[in-house]
Amino acid sequence: MRFGRPGLISDYATDIAIFRSNVARFWFAVLLVAVTVLGLGGSIPLGIMTISLDGESLFMLTTALFASIAAIGLNIVTGVAGQVSLGHAFFLGVGAFTAAVIGGAGEVRRVFDLQTGQFVEQVMLFGLEMDMLIWLPLAGLAASLAGLIVAPIAFRLRGLYLAVVTLGLVFIGEHLFREWDIISGGVGVGRPTPVMSLLGFRFDRTSEVLGITLTSSRKLFLLALVLLIVFGLAAKNLLRSKIGRALSAIRDRDIAASMMGIDLSRYKTIAFVISSFYAGITGALIYTTIGRLLPETFNLLLSVEYIAMILIGGVATISGSIMGAAFITFLPLIVRWLAGFPVFSFISTQPGGGFPTVAHIEEILFGLLIVVFLIFEPLGLYGIWIRIKNYWKSWPFSY
Repeated sequence: MRFGRPGLISDYATDIAIFRSNVARFWFAVLLVAVTVLGLGGSIPLGIMTISLDGESLFMLTTALFASIAAIGLNIVTGVAGQVSLGHAFFLGVGAFTAAVIGGAGEVRRVFDLQTGQFVEQVMLFGLEMDMLIWLPLAGLAASLAGLIVAPIAFRLRGLYLAVVTLGLVFIGEHLFREWDIISGGVGVGRPTPVMSLLGFRFDRTSEVLGITLTSSRKLFLLALVLLIVFGLAAKNLLRSKIGRALSAIRDRDIAASMMGIDLSRYKTIAFVISSFYAGITGALIYTTIGRLLPETFNLLLSVEYIAMILIGGVATISGSIMGAAFITFLPLIVRWLAGFPVFSFISTQPGGGFPTVAHIEEILFGLLIVVFLIFEPLGLYGIWIRIKNYWKSWPFSY
């Protein structure tokens, strides 16, 4: 039987536990069941309203779950290790195009050769049409290999210098994706993504699973949920391991960490490789879900979006990564919902309806929220949740 202040951490095992109490385990199970019920087409009554997901909202939830994986990866290298990276879009692109090449179909066209005066066959797109069991891990490995190549340069820099180097990766990748037509399909054209088929099980078709009829969107949702749990728990275990403690020490004071015997180059390389692997997996999954892969997608704005996810959600936290990814993904839907109220009737829902449109408000909120959270709540949405939780744990007392 425990005595003393409730919630007080008094031993090391409790401090590094994934769930520090039975209450945390209970609410995690409740949240998991609630999200699963919503994803499978059920509804949850909440006071005077009922929450349900279908169509666009279900697609956005699936995208948010996939994006959370990449946000967790970026939080490992930026939030935990303290290495500012603006090159996440590059690793997303490497993973996406690796999946498209290995899992997608090739394309051969007949082109008229002016020199010979005959039609010749020319390979326009290269593809191997392999199973998802092959192209998904290889997408992550290809991105992690790119991270391994960049790491020897990155671990010699820090702060603004590292941010500029990783920013250069985005422009290099954007140029390669645009010009390498046989891989990317060309600007404005792109290429089709691979078929979501795992050992013959198709995620892009409606079928019965354990007696339950599931549409393709609900299958993708379940896949996203399972993968997020796997990668989230893996990251949580990493943070409470020797590697995670070493990365935290490097973030807090790298010189002191080096004096304690921590190999800076080794652990910074590990952080970049793991972060790149998470990004590669996400790039392969998100754009395969969308169904079309365009080379101009992987630009600086995409990297800034993932930086915003961890800043708004909460730096160096797994829960914050998921909160931030969900918030940024659902932001367009939230703005369109607000535009329906009379108070916000000045927001135009038409693309050419004049200033401000929904897209303008999204961009303004995007930048404003980053500034507000950095100044007033550095721990982001996760920090707000901690404040609320601590308030109710001590209520009605103020101490």
